[in-house]
Amino acid sequence: MPDPRVMAAIVASALFMQNLDSTVVATALPAMARSLGEDPLVMGVAITSYLVALTVFIPLSGWVADRFGAKQVFMVAIATFTLASAFCGLSSGLAEMVAARVLQGLGGAMMVPVGRLLLLRRVRKEELLSVTTWLTMPGLLGPLLGPPVGGLLTDLISWRAVFWINVPVGLLGLLLVWRVIPALPRSLPPPPDLRGLTLVGAALAALMFAFETLGRGLVAPWLAEAALAAGLLLSFVAVRHCLRAANPALDFSLLAIPSFRVPNVAGTIFRVGAGAVPFLVPLTLQLGFGASASQSGMISFATALGAFAMKPMAKFALRRFGFRNVLIWNAVCAALTIAACGAFRPGWPMAAVFVVLLLGGLFRSLHFTTLNTLAYADVPQEKLSAATSLYSTAQQLPLALGVVVASAALQISVAAGGREVAAMPDFTAAFLTGALLTLLAAPLAMRLPKEAGEDIVQR
Repeated sequence: MPDPRVMAAIVASALFMQNLDSTVVATALPAMARSLGEDPLVMGVAITSYLVALTVFIPLSGWVADRFGAKQVFMVAIATFTLASAFCGLSSGLAEMVAARVLQGLGGAMMVPVGRLLLLRRVRKEELLSVTTWLTMPGLLGPLLGPPVGGLLTDLISWRAVFWINVPVGLLGLLLVWRVIPALPRSLPPPPDLRGLTLVGAALAALMFAFETLGRGLVAPWLAEAALAAGLLLSFVAVRHCLRAANPALDFSLLAIPSFRVPNVAGTIFRVGAGAVPFLVPLTLQLGFGASASQSGMISFATALGAFAMKPMAKFALRRFGFRNVLIWNAVCAALTIAACGAFRPGWPMAAVFVVLLLGGLFRSLHFTTLNTLAYADVPQEKLSAATSLYSTAQQLPLALGVVVASAALQISVAAGGREVAAMPDFTAAFLTGALLTLLAAPLAMRLPKEAGEDIVQR
């Protein structure tokens, strides 16, 4: 069998493509808005539509992988994501862009969770931290290269090129998966929980539609309010169904495991706050500072550089302080760096902005590594597919909510200030909102047992 670290690096090619896509899109957003004749804040739907589709389809990923084979599903997912990226680059209007991004979300929903499942079923517990590091480090090359590459491609060629760059990356990933990663045996899982999948998908879609349109004048106010009410009602019905079903779409019984519950609950809150940052930073630099897409990309590069630099240090931090202390105090540090972004003003030296973003990348990277390693530490092998589906949903939904919350905070601040366009005080309000949400993850992490994860880092 190939070295698990090699397989992790290959699977991470999918994570690389996904992360590259999300960061280059954020950097190119103002240029996309000008080209398509849309408001930059409204163009946030190009990000949220992808994230919503990703979240809606993720619950089905575990069952599909078991039924049709994880390797085969993984390869089809990469191909779908790559094809959808090409369609994004050919879009001539917002509706076409949203449709292509939804197709990307379908591919991404099967790509990363199923790729992770390919690894988890082949590694021992003592290899978990090492494999997680190898899996995430190549994936971090996406956000590391995304801002500068996105800025350069946008300024030198077109915003469309930020999507077309996924095509060669996807083809290379397909080749490596086909040649190197062995297939897992197929199984005959119970029939999928179609009712649960329908309820979960409808609830998520309704909530995201409501969050994206409330108070923004995109649709009639009553329609946004009705979507919010429907989303909340469907969420209640979906959770109730999943708690009673024999083979639920989302297996909430896994939350009885403390080392799985805390990464899901506290991690969700943390990701909402952190998810606002990649959306806000490029807008702040381009709309607030007047920077070009290239300049914005080179400065935003600091966040990913900090994230990449933290990975080799994560094991030392976890051994020295333990999972519980890292999740508590690192949430505080991450919140402070997000709040510091709210103090950005055009008079700031770019070197100071770079340092703040670098530190923010360090702290958020350590938090994500800690959450992702701890989540599967005590999950039984027979529950890995269900755990992957639930945890991946809990990972992706907050990212969509982060963009929605940041956009809403901007809109509310603009309206309260009587302005027509976003100004620096509005970005401050949005960053402080993200910082507060990130900080709320700290007390939630206190419920983690002190000894959690000790057997992982001590081996």
